[in-house]
Order: sequence, then structure tokens, then C-alpha cells
Amino acid sequence: MKTTAEIKAKLDKGEAKVYTAAEFKKLIREGKKPTLDDVDIVTCGTCGIMSGAMAVISLQVAKPGTFRRADTISLNGVPAYPGPSPNEGLGIVDLVVYGTTHASDEYGGGHLFRDIIEEKEIEVIAQADGKSYSNILYGDEFLSSRMIATRCAYKNYSCFVNKSPEDVNTIFSALPLRGNLTEATVSGCGEINPLQNDPDMRFLKSGANILLNGAEGIIMGPGTRSTPEKPNLSAFADMMEMSAEYTGGFVTSAGPECIMSVAGAIPVTDEKILSDVSILDENIPLPIVDIKDRSPVAYGTNADIWQGTDHRINVNPMNCIFCGECPALAKCPTRAIMPGGGVILSRCVSCGNCIRTCPGEVYSMKTKPVNVGGREVPVTLRQSDRTRGDKISVELKEKIIDGTFFFL
Repeated sequence: MKTTAEIKAKLDKGEAKVYTAAEFKKLIREGKKPTLDDVDIVTCGTCGIMSGAMAVISLQVAKPGTFRRADTISLNGVPAYPGPSPNEGLGIVDLVVYGTTHASDEYGGGHLFRDIIEEKEIEVIAQADGKSYSNILYGDEFLSSRMIATRCAYKNYSCFVNKSPEDVNTIFSALPLRGNLTEATVSGCGEINPLQNDPDMRFLKSGANILLNGAEGIIMGPGTRSTPEKPNLSAFADMMEMSAEYTGGFVTSAGPECIMSVAGAIPVTDEKILSDVSILDENIPLPIVDIKDRSPVAYGTNADIWQGTDHRINVNPMNCIFCGECPALAKCPTRAIMPGGGVILSRCVSCGNCIRTCPGEVYSMKTKPVNVGGREVPVTLRQSDRTRGDKISVELKEKIIDGTFFFL
């Protein structure tokens, strides 16, 4: 066994052996059997749709004395909730806005959060005593802005299929999920997910430091609907320290959802933790459930999704047939597609929706089907971005090594 104090001492001397989850799993796949002497810390990450996001914001709407207190307020058309502090007579409003609240079918709280982080123009409109007050602010002009993840980084999620003959609008698909087991959609980053590597929450616990959307944040404890079988986390961080590429909106067939990214560090102190961080996609169950009632119809593993597949979209602009109003652009859930076969990499989460919607075959990505009762069902949408989950793991590793992130 090792103690966390011993690991910290090795970090201070520059002698600690720190791996990202992807690096550590690669060692295992190469046939190596790491011991406690071979590894001190494993950094893990995940990125994808996580509905349980909200922001607590304080901002100046008008001059002091203009109104007593706000009755309603919106940011870029996204409804928010004034309070809990009334800030009476100051022209200031404290508010809460949910990541899943919608201004329209194409713009919601997740989009707003990214616009705030990118310091874009935010239109604030408040109603007070029957009058309307408005202001244009930028994220760095807010008095404070913090994001709270009430439910994030689920240890293991599911694959969704639709057994019924009718298409279903759902948050688990960017387009209506086609019936008769025509397609499957998936969530979860598998073996690099923080809670897959610390399932007992020995180190990912209340008070521990993490990266939330690239900003140093703090775990508040288990998230809502967390169970021993499917744990998740709640955490918070300052929005103005976040990186926009790790968050944003994702438009599903049931409306906008919110993308978030989480990274955590696991000190490898004993054989149990060593065993936990050695888990591979092949050993992580993938429940395949019917979208109507979430009842299991089959089981696979996360290797079906992440092993022997592409983790990023491949783009061949030469295949663009310039079909007028680009259907891939119109249906891209993260606004990552550009006319003429371009992609904004900082927005693209390699979900695969463009492959289904582009008639010119500009976009491609190797995937594998899931097996449902002997029938191979193609995976047409991934709502988690393994590449970005690995990237935030790398960032955390670098911060730990250079001494700018303190997790012990």
C-alpha cells in the first residue's frame, strides 16, 4: 500500500508516475501488468450530454433605484428564475438558469452557458412592477457566474433502441429515433470515465477537486439519482474559468440539452484501486434498452462502441455536392458544420449525425453495430465525446505534474 501523502511527496519531487486513463489502459492492452510501483495517479475524463446543469448568476440589469426587485428575467431569451436574494432597489438580479431551459427549439441553457463563457453579447430582459428593463452584457461583466452540475459523470449509461413501429422524439437522439430496431444511440465514455475507475467514490468524494468544463471545481457529493450501481457526481466551478469547447448546447429531437465535461484524478494507493483503474471497455456492461420504458432488451459491452471504431469524424470536403441548404448543417446538434464540408472542431463532438444527414458522403466514421437478439443494429448517434474526455484527462495530468492542480 501507499498513502496519498507519499504520492504527494513524489509529486513534489517530480517523481510521481502519472497516466491518463487512456495511456494506462493502453499499457494493459499491450500485455503489461502494472503494479503499485508502476503507477501513482490515473486521470480520467468524460464529455457528453449531462442534463443536470444549472448556473447561478448575479448581474446588473439597471441603475440602482430603477426597480425594487425583478419578477421575471431572461438571458438571450432563455427563461431564468430571480432569486434567491432579491437585491432590493440595487438594479441587480441574482438568478438561476437551467441547462435544459429553452428559448427556442434550437437554443437553450447549454448554448447560453457557452456564449457566456465565450464572452459573447448577452441580452438581459427583466420584468419588474409591470415594466420591462433590458441591458446588454458580456460574460466578463457579470458580477458572478457559477455552474452547478447536479448530476454528471454517470458511471455507466445505456444504449437506446426503439422497438415500436413509430419514430420517437427523445433527448437520446438528434433526429426522431426510428422504430423497428432500425438504429441505436449511445451515451458514456466507457473505460476513461472517472467513476468507472473509482466506482466506490473513495477519492471522487465530497470536497475533492476536479475539472468541470476545464475549470477547477469541487465535488459536492453524489449527484441526484445516484445509486451504488449507477453513481454520479454533483460539482460546481466558476464559469469564467471554463473552456467553451468542453460545454455548450446539443439539440435533440426533443429540444436542446447541455454538454458538460468532467475530469478527476485517482491516486493508486492499494491493490483494490489498481484493479479498479485497470478496467477495460470489454468488461463494462452496455445495457441496451427500449426508449419507451427503459426496459433492457439486450446487453453488450462498451467495447462495442469504443474498440475498433473511430473516435472522431472523418471529413472529405471533396465529396460535397453543394446541395443548396446544407442538411448536415441544418441538423448538426452542436452547430459544428460549415457550408462546403467544413467542421468547427471546437464544437464537433463526433456524434455522427452528419453521416446520416449528408447526401454527399462528406462525413464518415467507423462504428460497430450492437446485437439485439441476433440482429445487428447500427449505432447512428453517440452523445458522448471520447476524444474530448481524453483531452480533459490530459489537461488534468499536465496540471497535476506542473503543480497547478492540487487534488490531495
